Amino acid sequence: MITPILAAKAYAAAQAQATEDIGGTGSPVAGASFGDVLKGVMSDTIQTSKTAEAKVVQGMQGKADLLDVVSALSSAQASLQLALSVRDQVIAAYNQILALQI
Repeated sequence: MITPILAAKAYAAAQAQATEDIGGTGSPVAGASFGDVLKGVMSDTIQTSKTAEAKVVQGMQGKADLLDVVSALSSAQASLQLALSVRDQVIAAYNQILALQI
C-alpha cells in the first residue's frame, strides 16, 4: 500500500535525481528525461541490493558486524520500497491518462 510518506519520498528522490544542485539553484538538468530519471532510480536500487547481499555474505562468514548487515538490508528495503512507490504512481498516472475521454 502506498502511503503519503512513501509517495513524498519517491517524489523527492525523483526530483533530487533530476535537478542540479551545484549552485544551490535546484534548476532542472538540461536533457534529463523521465526515462533517464527512472533508469537512475532503478540502477541505484539494484546497486543497493547488491551491496546488501555482499554484506549478508560477509556477515555469514564472520567478516562483517551484525549492525552493518542490518543497516545494509534496511537500506536495500527502503530503496526497493521507493522504487515500488514510483512504479505504482506511474501506473496510476498511466491509468488516469487512459481513462481520459478525447
